[in-house]
Amino acid sequence: MKKLILSALGILSLSSVYAQQQDKASFIEAKPGYYQNTIMKGIATEEEKEAANKNQTYMKMDITGMDVPTSVDEFTTYWRNNPISQGNTGTCWSFSTTSYFEAEINRQTKQQIKLSELFTVYWEYVEKARYFVQTRGTSNFDEGSEANGVVRIMKMYGAMPMDAYDGLQDGRKIHNHAKMADEMRTYLNSVKANAAWDEETVLKTVKGIMDHYIGTPATTFNYNGKNYNPKSFLNEVCKLNPNDYIDVCSLMEKPYWTTMEYKVPDNWWHNSDYHNVPLDVFMNIVNTSIKKGYSLTIGGDVSEPGFNISNVCQVPSWDIPSASITPEARQFRFYNHTTTDDHGMHLVGYLNKNGKVWYLVKDSGAGSRNVGGENKNFGYYFFSEDYVKLKIMDVLVHKDMLQDYMYNFKH
Repeated sequence: MKKLILSALGILSLSSVYAQQQDKASFIEAKPGYYQNTIMKGIATEEEKEAANKNQTYMKMDITGMDVPTSVDEFTTYWRNNPISQGNTGTCWSFSTTSYFEAEINRQTKQQIKLSELFTVYWEYVEKARYFVQTRGTSNFDEGSEANGVVRIMKMYGAMPMDAYDGLQDGRKIHNHAKMADEMRTYLNSVKANAAWDEETVLKTVKGIMDHYIGTPATTFNYNGKNYNPKSFLNEVCKLNPNDYIDVCSLMEKPYWTTMEYKVPDNWWHNSDYHNVPLDVFMNIVNTSIKKGYSLTIGGDVSEPGFNISNVCQVPSWDIPSASITPEARQFRFYNHTTTDDHGMHLVGYLNKNGKVWYLVKDSGAGSRNVGGENKNFGYYFFSEDYVKLKIMDVLVHKDMLQDYMYNFKH
């Protein structure tokens, strides 16, 4: 009788699991979108156009009949500049974090400033090339980086308004770094092959390649009738202190309440200042920050079937039920590379809808622009709380949002 009762309880428990919402999927035929029709217009080869137009089918979460956000207007939001495209580049880390710092300037000083993403990109490449020489070619040299890479470049070089340097040469409207990045990689590979480790020569050559493709950042510039250099502009106009910003992660591979290295290729300089916290604390930092008016830079995985063509991003139940999103589930996906460090974005708002939290995410990538240029959602995603909990691996936030937790790191 005891076994029968336990079996019955097991069936009831199993039934309750299956009684949860069972999400559906549909197969979507991929059609040329913003990337093909706008970014690559006029620069794609015939082979690239042909490849882009081939019929491809993707499995996507079906949101038919779901009560999900449909408009940016539903969200409580904070000031930010309009979304702009990163074009054909791998520099989402700079676009997202620059957007974040623009919002931080506004939060603290009420100024509306458009900063230059490419100023940071330029000097990031210089530092990557320097480290490539110092490590004798063992470091990663590519287009990617991390949010705290922007913090590091600000400390070293300062910042610059967009009007002083936009990185667009010869009347271009959209960034295209494919040839530039390939030329720099080819050159550095030749440096390694020939053991030509003269740092001054290498940096001069890398700068020369960039100067040709994206121009040279000015050393001084005029802003509102006054002359500045990048460091004085950061300090006197932006009034930003890069030391006020902390990168937070939640990974089980290192003890919580310690700082650690985030071991992904884009952390090419092996930064080990990521503050590692339990997952519930990680989510509390996200929620407390955005509800108190502090936006965040977020980084994580965007190559998911939960990304719907309407820019709604969720975790389907056939991936993992909401109640099963645990630190172990998150870590497992990071270890087996089904969660990867794909993309950096800017979390700018929130919505409470039917007992669930949603986030408004500003994006510089092409995927968020397939809704159409006249749509107010152009350049935005709607992230469910579960999606952030499972798939967003790190956030950059003002130190004020960690005050309640810093004791744990010190002790």
